[in-house]
Amino acid sequence: MKICGLTSAEGVAAAVAAGADAIGFVFAPSPRQVDVPRALELARELPEKMLRVAVMRHPPAALAEAVRRDFRPDWVQTDFADVESLPDGPGTVVPVLRAGRERPDPLPPRLLFEGPVSGSGEVADWAEAADLAGRTDVILAGGLSPENVASAVVRVRPWGVDVSSGVEASRGVKDPAKIHDFIAAARTAARN
Repeated sequence: MKICGLTSAEGVAAAVAAGADAIGFVFAPSPRQVDVPRALELARELPEKMLRVAVMRHPPAALAEAVRRDFRPDWVQTDFADVESLPDGPGTVVPVLRAGRERPDPLPPRLLFEGPVSGSGEVADWAEAADLAGRTDVILAGGLSPENVASAVVRVRPWGVDVSSGVEASRGVKDPAKIHDFIAAARTAARN
């Protein structure tokens, strides 16, 4: 389970306390955007087993290089269109596929599938996601919340789930209780 778009120490602490597997830092224009120094500061106290994910979309070459060189993410999440232009560096690339877009052939071993617009809270097409999950490891994102993540896990059977706006008290500000409830609901559904 990944909690994405973290911008505060309180949000990071809540994700750690709730047992998140991964933390996402957004380096693209967004109310959740952070720069490399801020991401490094927020990630400083993360448990060793927790994945640090750099989220980018059409990054300028200098930014992509700085993120990979200085932040040293475990994963780099970016659009399929950006994958070829990424500079070499640390971090496994996890491409993003948006609902309704043409699928690459062949599919990568793992991808993030979300709604049509990143960070909008719009629910992804779960039928399309379930079809993809039968072919590759899918991290389901897009419109997930504590209220619907269990249904999404049961219906799609994703490899993982990713949430940002669905666990916010206000735009860009994470709610610790919602983070806890999201992770608890997703884990319970996955076990069942």
